[in-house]
Amino acid sequence: MKLHNRKYYKPLRKQLRNHLTASEATLWKLLQKSHVGGYKFRRQHSIGKYVVDFFCYELMLAIELDGEPHATLISIAGDAERDKELKKHGITVLRYENSWVYEYPDVIRQDILDFANSKK
Repeated sequence: MKLHNRKYYKPLRKQLRNHLTASEATLWKLLQKSHVGGYKFRRQHSIGKYVVDFFCYELMLAIELDGEPHATLISIAGDAERDKELKKHGITVLRYENSWVYEYPDVIRQDILDFANSKK
């Protein structure tokens, strides 16, 4: 069974890409066109039953931006379960609060490069 970008999630992925949050749009400017280490990232990529904010297939790396809705105990537990499921497929998830995109973009970039170097 196909795991990545299942056809029935295409309308949802398209809607999410067309309605990025401000922090997602800002991070996308950093990630698009292989600006970070030459690695290609995709926006709103589905993996199984989940849609991740950004995904690099070469690194098997997902990046998730978490805003206020992710601060509840229920959301934290759901995110942990989601990360666990993705890990079963060999995917690592890096999570950042939305504010980090504006305050610490160099940290995000360096985390990606450090992760890439750890895979070599």
